[in-house]
Amino acid sequence: MPVDIDIAKVARLARIAITEEEAAEYGAQLGDILEHAARVQALPTDGVPPTAHPLPIANALRDDVIEPTLDREEVLAQAPERDGDFFKLPPFLEDS
Repeated sequence: MPVDIDIAKVARLARIAITEEEAAEYGAQLGDILEHAARVQALPTDGVPPTAHPLPIANALRDDVIEPTLDREEVLAQAPERDGDFFKLPPFLEDS
C-alpha cells in the first residue's frame, strides 16, 4: 500500500533544509516504516485484550511509616536568611 508523501514539503513545514538526495533517502525510509506499520496493523488481534505493557507489572509502593523529622530550629538556623518560621529567598519571578 504505497503512500504518497511530499518529503520536501514536510521538511519545509518543519523548517529543515534537506537536499534532494536526502529527501529521496528519507522518503524510502518513511515508506519502509509505513509498510511495516501496515503489516503490524494487519495482524489478527481478535480476542487479544488491549494493554499498555506486554508484561504484567505492579506498582512497587512502600508502606507509609512515620519517622522522626529534623528539628525546625536546627534547619532554619542553617538558612542564609529567614522570616519567622520560613526560609527567606530572593525573588525569582519578575513583573512584566
